Amino acid sequence: MNRRRFLATTGLAGASLLAGCGSVQTQSTRAPPLVEGRPDATYRPTHVEGMGMAGMAEAGDYMVGLTYSYPHRFWTVTGTDAAQVDIQDGDSLHLMATVWDPENEMVLPVSAGVAITVERDGETVDDKSPWPMISQNMGFHYGDNYQLDGDGRYTLRVRVNGMTERRLGAFSGRFGESAEASVNFDFAAAAVQDLSYEEFPETQGERAAVDLMEMSMLPTSQAPATDALPGTLLGTQTGSDGVYAASWLSASDADFLAEGESYLAISPRTPYNRVPLPMMSLDATVRQDGETAFDDALTAAVHPELGYHYGAVVPTDGSEPSVTVDVIAPPQVSRHEGYETAFLGTPSLSF
Repeated sequence: MNRRRFLATTGLAGASLLAGCGSVQTQSTRAPPLVEGRPDATYRPTHVEGMGMAGMAEAGDYMVGLTYSYPHRFWTVTGTDAAQVDIQDGDSLHLMATVWDPENEMVLPVSAGVAITVERDGETVDDKSPWPMISQNMGFHYGDNYQLDGDGRYTLRVRVNGMTERRLGAFSGRFGESAEASVNFDFAAAAVQDLSYEEFPETQGERAAVDLMEMSMLPTSQAPATDALPGTLLGTQTGSDGVYAASWLSASDADFLAEGESYLAISPRTPYNRVPLPMMSLDATVRQDGETAFDDALTAAVHPELGYHYGAVVPTDGSEPSVTVDVIAPPQVSRHEGYETAFLGTPSLSF
């Protein structure tokens, strides 16, 4: 296996959404103490926060939804290390962008990222490229804590960069260009404080996860169920708490393949909620009849039925493959509480 060094580069005003179960209360933005002895895995967090809708708009081929919550702590990831980002005194809200395909409502992790500029009366109030993030109740999104200049109307300008991921099937030829959108947002600090806030004193730290939010205006960021993946399922494996599904497609399964070609697709997702794990670096070796058919890096890709995955076209003789996958770098995405200790290892997996 040729192991490589991976360099990390990385809605409607007033509507609120509720997820999970527990005691609901209005709470300050300061989060409770972290769970002691957290497992190196997904765990039930101390609390979850509700979410409000700031607006949604089309941006080229993309649809973008902007939501907000309490300012909150999160963890950025560099390589295999996670670093906590604390709430600052001036933080007004945690602003989030979700990007998806409006035709099939699949959430799209765009490794090139997004940028959000907050303006008021034509002046820039805050300007950031929010972190790609995963959250147990909010799924995959781009988010950061922003500082606003008091209550009032703001314009949120979002730029979605063009996807560098391979686009397959009906996604071919789409999402390659950058695009921009803007929405007007009436911010009120009291509305943020009125969002739901749930604590889990009895179950925090358990090996489990809170449910994803059910949102009528935004799609849910979930990888396809394993029995819904096209092609032949080679199996599923777990490594560093991530769940990896391997699918093997022939030319009859995929219109982007020619005769004599197969496609290996590795679909990593979180346990419990099947949130995709993007922005990884994976190597794979494929052997058929004792011969090496492929030994190289897998490419991040999106496909309407495979979802976000890592794949490669493999010359094939039609025999059953033996596949080994090495995680070179774990997901370079920030995490909300409950995911910050998981998915940081570099396991090797066999199918």
